[in-house]
Amino acid sequence: MTPNRLWSGPIAGGILIGGALALGHAPFYQVWIVFPALVAFAIFMRHYGTSPKRAAWSGWIVGTAYFAISLSWIINPFFVEPEKHAWMAPFAAILLPAGLALFWAAGFAVMSRFAPPKLSWALGLIWAELARAFAFTGFPWGNVASLYVDTVAAQIVPVVGALGLSVVVIAVAQAVANVPNRLMLGVATIVAGIAIALPRPAPEPVGDGPLVRLVQPNAPQAEKWVPERAEVFYQRLLDSTAAEPRPDVIVWPETSVPYLLEFATPILQEIGEYGRGAPVVAGINRYVDGRYFNSLITIDPDGSVPQVYDKRHLVPFGEYVPFGEVFAQLGIYGLAASQGGGFTTGEDGKLIFLPGIGAAVPLICYEGLFPALSHTDQSARLILLITNDAWFGPAAGPEQHLVQSQLRALEQGLPVVRVANTGITAMINARGQITARLPMNEQGHLDAVLPPQTAVRPLFATYGELPILLIVLISTGLGIAAMSRNRIDQANGGR
Repeated sequence: MTPNRLWSGPIAGGILIGGALALGHAPFYQVWIVFPALVAFAIFMRHYGTSPKRAAWSGWIVGTAYFAISLSWIINPFFVEPEKHAWMAPFAAILLPAGLALFWAAGFAVMSRFAPPKLSWALGLIWAELARAFAFTGFPWGNVASLYVDTVAAQIVPVVGALGLSVVVIAVAQAVANVPNRLMLGVATIVAGIAIALPRPAPEPVGDGPLVRLVQPNAPQAEKWVPERAEVFYQRLLDSTAAEPRPDVIVWPETSVPYLLEFATPILQEIGEYGRGAPVVAGINRYVDGRYFNSLITIDPDGSVPQVYDKRHLVPFGEYVPFGEVFAQLGIYGLAASQGGGFTTGEDGKLIFLPGIGAAVPLICYEGLFPALSHTDQSARLILLITNDAWFGPAAGPEQHLVQSQLRALEQGLPVVRVANTGITAMINARGQITARLPMNEQGHLDAVLPPQTAVRPLFATYGELPILLIVLISTGLGIAAMSRNRIDQANGGR
């Protein structure tokens, strides 16, 4: 194949399809194009992925284009301290998309070998996304479900979860791609694409309930720890905390207290006084026995700290570096961590209790990506997520991160109180809809009534991802068995 023909084939087509899929994410929000792009992806793989090697190559091209565009914000953290980290930005911009696309390449290679052609694309992509969600601590950012969070399709998330929604959309795209008649294929693509991309109805008005104050100091990451600027941001937090009317609880973002917990007693007493009787939830770092923790604390009116939650799921190469001491000798450190080993993982999850409100599932930043971390067998009233999205840049990264919080609300049937340092701060109802928000890079606070939880606990909150995993396993087994029978029949027919 000549270079021109190669470019006009799998490379050009793969880049176009991957780019079209990425347009469904922030900052583009062109969700209408996603389903037709998935159908085109399935047809593309059937045409070019005729062997495991070709399937891996073709799928890798689409995946690299998709992740390169949708995760283009990933370079922003490396320019917070450019003198230290800017040299790593090109590697992140290239290696992360290419590495994530390897999951797609592997999934398509395996399923092109073992599954029937009419199922291999769907099974390959589903298993690739499963692996991406769990392998190497997991990175389920940018999954198919996140593209449809504000559409009618999201209404099945309480039953099957975000992973289940991804599986359903992929399966429907495969079914449509298998339509043999071109006219019917086009009609089915348009009808199904429109049906699942229709916007959901507007959220219902929130009635009476606890008043929650969400405080957004708008501290740019490059200035956050500069001593004179840190005092400015801290005063913004105090001013918002003391504003009228007095809420039932006040929430500050991740690492908002600019001191280690062990040395912050006078500061905590001041915060308690400014709260005027309302408890304050805040993010802070703490140091215990030579280990650092990224923590969430509750502060009582007298400045005492009755509850501490330590982040359980840390960001690789952000809050810790695997084999950190070795990498430190090469000048590579975690972006938000101390040198060497970085932060320490917290213990198993626990609820925190807010007086007059009830139990809350605490999450810190990256933890909002993982359904299992927001799950609790106990009775919870809300999910409480604090984050510092200043690392992610001004637009796409924080907006994509917000979508993950909406998915967690849908899965658990609980409202989410999401408080971010520079935005996007939001109150999210139990149906995953935003009822109030503070936009990016805006200083201030948001007083919002806490929406109710769902009347009936969602099926997903009870069983988690087990049912959809069983369905995928059974479907894969049946597909492989059908492929094996077909090969046996072909072999017998040739005798």
